[in-house]
Amino acid sequence: HVISSGINAEYGGAGKRKGTANARMPEKVIWMRRMRVLRRLLKKYREDKKIDKHMYHSLYLQSKGNIYKNKRVLMEHIHRKKAESARLKVLQEQAEARRNRSKAAHERKLARNAQKNAEMFAHIEDNVAEDES
Repeated sequence: HVISSGINAEYGGAGKRKGTANARMPEKVIWMRRMRVLRRLLKKYREDKKIDKHMYHSLYLQSKGNIYKNKRVLMEHIHRKKAESARLKVLQEQAEARRNRSKAAHERKLARNAQKNAEMFAHIEDNVAEDES
């Protein structure tokens, strides 16, 4: 006899079940499998330099704290975090460039004002010298 693969799915309804869901497939086993999958992924990402050790540590603790339901959710979170940090880095670089530009413009303005003042005082001193003589 060849038994089809769907035989258990067809005849495993509530009436055929004797043990509790936890007895049939313990929550602890499910938890251990999930932790192993998530930790394996984190370890792989850390070794491939996709995440640094600080991000690894925080994600490890979050995984242990039942934040991530499965591997896909964890991967999406990592990609989102990396994209956000890249965006923040670009914004910081832009802000730094803006600060440098405004600082240079301010220094040019101060130099220009100092030169104008020097010319004005030189002109005033020339007028005072002419008046005295």
